[in-house]
Amino acid sequence: MTGHTENEILIAAPVGLTWDLTNDIERWPQLFSEYASVEVLERQGGKVTFRLTMHPDENGQIWSWVSEREADRSALTVQARRVETGPFEHMDIRWEYREVNGGTAMRWIQDFAMKPTAPVDDAKMTDHINRNSKIQMELIRDKVEKHARETGRGAPAPVPN
Repeated sequence: MTGHTENEILIAAPVGLTWDLTNDIERWPQLFSEYASVEVLERQGGKVTFRLTMHPDENGQIWSWVSEREADRSALTVQARRVETGPFEHMDIRWEYREVNGGTAMRWIQDFAMKPTAPVDDAKMTDHINRNSKIQMELIRDKVEKHARETGRGAPAPVPN
């Protein structure tokens, strides 16, 4: 068995602004509530290798790992994977952006498998990722929309049907 999640949210901001803010990896500790820090280790063209460190969990455990991420702005997609997999056999992530009436649809797709020694199995991690993705996406949406309003770069109003 493997884990698979798909989560999407509508952000009332232009796709270019949404792309810029959500792909500014150094900004992630301000966008995501779970990340304490990010350290960019290497950049090669559109590929970035970086270390993410989370805030301590309810048991005081601090999780950290290295990922690489390749952004394709023309296709409005990002492919990422964990290089240091930790409790995962593998973790592959795809972000997709679409311009929609009233803003941007941002979609996260994650495919993974947990190691047999992991503290949770694929099903429990799927539930956790689905719950947490919704929380993080709502936080990001609110921050991107606030930035769009404050800078006058909001999305055009939806066209009535």
